[in-house]
Amino acid sequence: MTGILSHDGEKRLVLVSGRAHPELADDVARELDVELVPTTAYDFANGEIYVRYAESVRGADAFVLQSHTAPINQWIMEQLIMVDALKRASAKTITVVQPFYGYARQDKKHRGREPISARLMADLFKTAGADRLMSVDLHAAQTQGFFDGPVDHLWAMPLLVDYVRTRVDLTNVAVVSPDAGRIRVAEQWAAKLGGCPLAFIHKTRDINTPNRAVANRVVGDVEGRTCVLVDDLIDTGGTIAEAVRVLLAAGAKDVIVAATHGVLSDPAAQRLQECGAREVIVTDTLPIPEERHFARLTVLSIAALIARAIREVFDDGSVTSLFDGAV
Repeated sequence: MTGILSHDGEKRLVLVSGRAHPELADDVARELDVELVPTTAYDFANGEIYVRYAESVRGADAFVLQSHTAPINQWIMEQLIMVDALKRASAKTITVVQPFYGYARQDKKHRGREPISARLMADLFKTAGADRLMSVDLHAAQTQGFFDGPVDHLWAMPLLVDYVRTRVDLTNVAVVSPDAGRIRVAEQWAAKLGGCPLAFIHKTRDINTPNRAVANRVVGDVEGRTCVLVDDLIDTGGTIAEAVRVLLAAGAKDVIVAATHGVLSDPAAQRLQECGAREVIVTDTLPIPEERHFARLTVLSIAALIARAIREVFDDGSVTSLFDGAV
């Protein structure tokens, strides 16, 4: 049977995956040295989703991996159905692994009569049968409190920082937050890059218009420095592209963009290619189709991090230890 047995033979780990990002699932399985549980999944003519596992998962610690990419509602629904199938197949525990947490940006109400959709996502997975959630770089850390159970919040920062160190002169670098709300993350980046200077972009956003913000000016000294512009995700690329232009106009030597989640909705690829950034770095928490790749894009694999976290959970170890206790 597919899976990993614990040292005492009392527990069995199984990894199952939806159809959203099969390359990442294969990479995680390879890192774990395990095969994915054979799964049948298809859509009926009206769009309904069918899922069935080809072998028993009874008594297993099941990890169900799905990236919430476009079309996001389909893949969230598929993962919910997979969780329900695991529950009804008598899996012992069910951990939902969602490298990108769908609806994470809707984590609070800005105005009356709005939903808190990030909370709804947590409730849906709990109702479906999930015992635990695992995600990478949540849009807001407090989203962990929406789920009534353990939440493993993984950080891609060590992976991104290690790569960025090879791309900059650490004696002449500045870390830049794209807005005031991400300064705490930028401070951690600055510390890991040797205590370099910190800056942020002052911007305004119209809450009535999605995916649109205006970058006004730089707060901090960036003149003559390589700027590392850090964020959790890049969607349409408008905010990041405008921030790059503002930094270059303020005298920055050049700009590298580093973000965990490459949503890259149109026209992000064109904007990022033309904005003047030297390099745009993301991880593969989400699949990036070939048509959205561009010359300045670098994609780092997140599979090893997810696999190590899964193994720590299965072995009753410490996920926090993966980040030197810094989470």
